[in-house]
Amino acid sequence: MGAQAQKAPSARSVKTVAGSTPYATREDAMRFADEVAERRGLDREWVRATIGSARFLPNVPRLMLPGPAGTVKNWQAYRSRFIDATRIAAGVRFWRNNADTLARAEAMYGVPAEIIVGIIGVETIYGRNMGNFRVIDALATLSFDFPQAHPRAAEREAFFRGELESFLSTESRTSDNPLRPVGSYAGAMGMPQFMPSSIAKYAVDFDGDGRIDLVDNPADVIGSVANYFKAFGWTPGMPATYPVHFEEARLQKALLLAPDILPSFSTDSFVAAGAVPEGEGLRHKGLLALIELQNGADAPPSYVAGTRNFYVITRYNWSSYYAMSVLDLGQEVKAAMEQ
Repeated sequence: MGAQAQKAPSARSVKTVAGSTPYATREDAMRFADEVAERRGLDREWVRATIGSARFLPNVPRLMLPGPAGTVKNWQAYRSRFIDATRIAAGVRFWRNNADTLARAEAMYGVPAEIIVGIIGVETIYGRNMGNFRVIDALATLSFDFPQAHPRAAEREAFFRGELESFLSTESRTSDNPLRPVGSYAGAMGMPQFMPSSIAKYAVDFDGDGRIDLVDNPADVIGSVANYFKAFGWTPGMPATYPVHFEEARLQKALLLAPDILPSFSTDSFVAAGAVPEGEGLRHKGLLALIELQNGADAPPSYVAGTRNFYVITRYNWSSYYAMSVLDLGQEVKAAMEQ
C-alpha cells in the first residue's frame, strides 16, 4: 500500500494481426490523405506514405456489425465476462502498486479510485490485453471499408475518418514511426483503450516526465481516465446508481425507459411514475434514469436508478451493461482490498 506508480510490462513486442492489400493503391484513401495534410498543415508525402502503408484487415468490418435482430441481452452473462477472480486479483495488485497515484487522481479530479480501477480492468485487465492490431490498419480499414450493411454506416465511417485524422496529427508530432502503435480492432490504444481523439483531448502527463504514455505508464493512465470523466461532468460524491423498486399500481415503465440511459426525471417525477429509489436515492437532487438490464429470455430484467454519474461512465462506452460492469468490478476490487 502507498507505493508509487509502477510501470506495466511493455506491449510493444506483441505479434500484430496481418493485413492484406495496402491502401496506397486506393484513390479514395490518397485523396483523404491530401485533404488531411492540407487541413492539419502536415507534410503531404508523409501522410500519403503513412496511409498508403496501412493494410486492409479483412475480418474487422464484420466485427463492427450489430448482432442478429431479436438477440436477447443477458446481464448476468455479460457481467461474468468481466467480474471474476482473475480480474479482481489483478485489480488488487494494480491498486496496491499505484495507491498513491490513485489517491492523487481522486483528490485532483474527484473521480473515486474504484471507478478508475474498474475502467482499466474492464478495458484491458490492467494492460494485459491491449490489442494486437496495428492502429493505422484498423483505422484505415474502418475509414475506407466500413461495412455498408451497418444501420449507421455513413455516421460511423465519418467517425473513424476523424479518428484516423487525429491519429495522424498526433503521430506527426510525437512519434518516429506511425506504423508501430497497436490496439483494438477499432483503433483504441493503451491500458485505458483511448481512441486517438480522446488521447488528443483528455490524456495527461500525470507523472510529469515530459511525455504521455498510456501503454507502459500507469500514472498517465490513471490521470487520463480521471481527467476524461471530469471533462464529461463527473460529480464528486454522487452515487452512480441507487437500488429501485416499483409501485405497480402507478408504474409507467414505457415512459421511464423512453430516454434510455439519459437522466431525464426529477426524483419526484420518477416516483410519480412508479419507480422508487431506495435509501439515499429518495433525497437525490439531480435527474434520474431508469436503467433496465435484461437477463435473457428466462429471467426478469434487473433495474437500477441511474444518476448523471452513471451517464458519464457510458460516455466511455454507450452501454448500461458496460457501465454496470465497471461499477461492479471496481466495488469487488475495493472489497478485496479491505479484506
